[in-house]
Amino acid sequence: MRYRQFGNTGLFVSELCLGTMTFGGEGELWSQIGDLQQADADKLVGRAFDAGINFIDTADVYSQGQSEVITGQALKNLNVARDEVVVATKVFGETGPGPNARGLTRYHIMEGVKASLKRLQLDHIDLYQVHGFDPATPIEETVRALNTLVEHGHVRYVGVSNWAAWQIMKALGIAERHGLARFESLQAYYTLAGRDLEREIVPLLQSENLGLMVWSPLAGGLLSGKYGRNKQAEAGSRRTTFDFPPVDVERAYDCIEVMQRIAESKGVSVAQIALAWLLHQRAVTSVIVGAKRIDQLDDNIAASEVGLSDEELAELHSVSALPAEYPGWMFERQGEYRRQQIEQSGQR
Repeated sequence: MRYRQFGNTGLFVSELCLGTMTFGGEGELWSQIGDLQQADADKLVGRAFDAGINFIDTADVYSQGQSEVITGQALKNLNVARDEVVVATKVFGETGPGPNARGLTRYHIMEGVKASLKRLQLDHIDLYQVHGFDPATPIEETVRALNTLVEHGHVRYVGVSNWAAWQIMKALGIAERHGLARFESLQAYYTLAGRDLEREIVPLLQSENLGLMVWSPLAGGLLSGKYGRNKQAEAGSRRTTFDFPPVDVERAYDCIEVMQRIAESKGVSVAQIALAWLLHQRAVTSVIVGAKRIDQLDDNIAASEVGLSDEELAELHSVSALPAEYPGWMFERQGEYRRQQIEQSGQR
């Protein structure tokens, strides 16, 4: 297992992160994703840490809080030393019936962190992430509230999930202007079948040195090898009960056909090729892998040992390439001459 520097910090996290969305199964939505109870969750967490994973991600809304409860208890049951694990959770979603039991207000963030700490049985959270964008709350209020948590020692670092590039940049500007704790990471959807992140967000992350945590790296199971143009997964598979995230299926099938060929040549699974491709992307810090069974987790972990040649990467890049979109294609035309100058200058 390799470890990568986390954003603009000195923290190092494993290139694979254990996701806990399959823990708990409370509520109609979450039961479709997974319903692992404590004993099975303990086994998954134990296997992940035995493999060198030191990073675990949950959220206050997963299984109506039960994912945090099970995650915290698993760390206790396995006697995981606090300084050997980086624990990440999130705030934003609805956690109660009232109008203020959601969003990114100072009110909800302060209440949310206390509840998460209690469920996790921890005295601090290593990475506290806002789980979505709140159009009703000024970004500055959110940034200041998160900074308070860092100052009080409840949280070590703060991150963001599912925001647009302009929203992230605005938050970074506010933090810099006022000397507040800034976002160090983005958690976002990114796969061979969905490379939209590369248009605006990846350049932002690289420019401002933010870490990238990838959620749903198999596109909700679509890139697991169970699906194809002439292949449908068995009943009960995740995509058959919870068709998310949205994907251009035909383009995904094109990708799967190439992935299948590469996987067969290497004697590995299609899922491992999907994960390995992400691990070859410079912007990626850690890929979140979730599982219902030990064999699924083992297969995902093995992806960290899969190498892809330049030719294989080029083929995957070609079949999954995004269609040209303005202003990107204009930037390419306008910048061509200047890039040539840079290259020529570097050769001298």
